[in-house]
Amino acid sequence: MINLKTTSVFLFMLMTVYLTKAQEVKINKESFEAINLNYPGLEKINNLYISGNYNDAAKALLDYYRNRKNIKHPEFNIGNETEFKGKDIGEVNQKKADNALEHKFQPQKGYGFYDYGKDINWEYWPVKDNEVRWQLHRVTWWQPMGMAYRSTGDEKYAKEWIFQFNDWATKNPLGKSKENDRYAWRPLEVSDRIQSLPGTFNLFVNSPNFTPAFLMQFLNLYNKQVAYVTEHYTKDGNHLLFEAQRVLGAGAIFPEFKLSEKWRKSGIEILTREIKKQVYPDGVQFELSPVYHVASIDIFLKAYNSSKLAGVEKEFPDSYIKTIENMMVAIVKISFPDYNNPMFGDSWVQEKSARLKQFQSWSTVFPNNQVIKYFATDGKQGTIDFLSTALPDAGFYTFRNGWDDKSTVMILKASPPGEFHAQPDNGTFELWVKGRNFTPDTGCYIYSGDAEVTKMRNWFRQTRVHNTLTLDNQNMVITQAEQNNWKTSKNLDIVTYTNPSYKDLNHQRSVLFIDEKYFLIIEKAIGKATGNLGVHFQLKEDSKPVFDKINNKVYTSYTDGNNLLIQSLNSDKIILKEEEGKISYAYAKELARPAFSFEKTKNDTKTQQFITVLYPYDVNTVPDISIQTNADNDYEKGNISVNIVINGKKSEIKTSLK
Repeated sequence: MINLKTTSVFLFMLMTVYLTKAQEVKINKESFEAINLNYPGLEKINNLYISGNYNDAAKALLDYYRNRKNIKHPEFNIGNETEFKGKDIGEVNQKKADNALEHKFQPQKGYGFYDYGKDINWEYWPVKDNEVRWQLHRVTWWQPMGMAYRSTGDEKYAKEWIFQFNDWATKNPLGKSKENDRYAWRPLEVSDRIQSLPGTFNLFVNSPNFTPAFLMQFLNLYNKQVAYVTEHYTKDGNHLLFEAQRVLGAGAIFPEFKLSEKWRKSGIEILTREIKKQVYPDGVQFELSPVYHVASIDIFLKAYNSSKLAGVEKEFPDSYIKTIENMMVAIVKISFPDYNNPMFGDSWVQEKSARLKQFQSWSTVFPNNQVIKYFATDGKQGTIDFLSTALPDAGFYTFRNGWDDKSTVMILKASPPGEFHAQPDNGTFELWVKGRNFTPDTGCYIYSGDAEVTKMRNWFRQTRVHNTLTLDNQNMVITQAEQNNWKTSKNLDIVTYTNPSYKDLNHQRSVLFIDEKYFLIIEKAIGKATGNLGVHFQLKEDSKPVFDKINNKVYTSYTDGNNLLIQSLNSDKIILKEEEGKISYAYAKELARPAFSFEKTKNDTKTQQFITVLYPYDVNTVPDISIQTNADNDYEKGNISVNIVINGKKSEIKTSLK
């Protein structure tokens, strides 16, 4: 009896082999056009080329790459078969590799796997999210296929990768169409390929299916892609950093190309220029997104390591390395004890283990930096001699009473515009107490796409879904916040900033960190604009808050006793209103969560105030809190003289917000 399934698989494998062979082009003189045959070690290849023995020259070049030991890849090196042979490559990588054999790809990790068909349809767009279409062309499953090949020695992975490489090249030629170039040849995606392909090359190069003809196709397409990026760099931002770093890396990992020196110089020139332009004096990358800030650190560091591989690290000025170190300290200053950062801009939560590994690698570069060492060793070594800190150029302010899991940490954003990743959210903050982030930022959920996708992104960008003030629930203007005051002392840390949030309405927010325990937030809505004012708060999804609308207070209900009270201390009429809340901890994933606002109406040109206390507590009874104003208190002038009464115990707060 004929097994139709087995026969079908066999025929498909035969077709794959046939297409792979059919796609191989004849080796000729032009095949070597991109190679510097005078490069040391290519003497034999050059002699064969000069004599017109192009096939033998390609075979000798393949032997050269199979035995090349002087160029070290950061992860995957030729001839190091024992590193993977017979070893588990991990469930995630194995799944990507095996699914790829069936042309089931996962372009963006926020989604699942999609079937692109036996005859791969590289234009298939299963979800109208641009990232799905762009990232398809990063072909991120090719490297796992190489890892699976090294682990198992099974040629099916090599055959399929070679087929897919040729299939992609055939179906996505540069200039096929403006629309296809927009995705397949966007410089960021091309740069992603030129970064991943050398490792994939090393993983597969010893396969008997890796022929001399395929080598020449690989090298020529690789050369074309790197050259394309150098001619089409993105204007600015992290995309430009990625592209320049990867071009530099290409010149270092493949010095045999004629253009390799040009690529290295191009990358160094751009990164040397951009690190001055894109990194503020306080060490924060100007897109003001913690995720992209860390990515930028790794970009600058990878580029430096690539320059060392090529022996040209001296072309970077000393200030370049010093800035990278400053960036590492800056991310420490806006880190919670669990190694996460606020989800400001387009950011997500990170696994502590992954961030710990980053600090460990950074510490090898800066072994004498005690702050980096502290984070690299999870607090076992190194020292940090500061608590509350300001990054005034970026507009990030951190109130902190410690660095361990029992600490209280609030990180507030009052920033300049942050390019594409900016949200209209100045004044928002995250409050982390004893291992719990009570008020995490909303996140971004998704990037861009059709109208439906854009609508989903825009929901998460709204001002009213952040911890700040709105006028008529409209989005504030994305603009520069002005720091009015920042000072720290033993029992009182203060920041005051003013943001021109709306036409004819400035929002001034003062945050007081009192006795290293709780927070008093004083808001002013200044200007002639009228309408409904709201101060919004977003809570963690599992907080199960109690809304006491009579007393204008909200408190969480965690059974472990680690809870938070948020209470309005206004003496005038305030309305406590429950609102819709969502949060996105990972791309394309969302959860419902509690949210609320304290509201009042502004009917004239007079300045309106909100006074709110955020009080963490670990007792069963919700604290009883009230405020008493003294005769010399004047919110309008910024002179604060009040008594905070907590469970009958009075504490005087006397300070100036100027």
